[in-house]
Amino acid sequence: MLGNAMLFLIIAVIAAVLGFSGIAGVASTIAQILFVLFLVLFVVSLIRGRR
Repeated sequence: MLGNAMLFLIIAVIAAVLGFSGIAGVASTIAQILFVLFLVLFVVSLIRGRR
């Protein structure tokens, strides 16, 4: 999950450098969603692991 978020972040940066602002915006939004989802699942697994 974190790897996918980093991949979309790299795609967004490359697209922004090349001038593709639409693709960069979409890729950065996907990266943000995946990162938040990763954080939520990570916290849940930490809480469940302590029980």
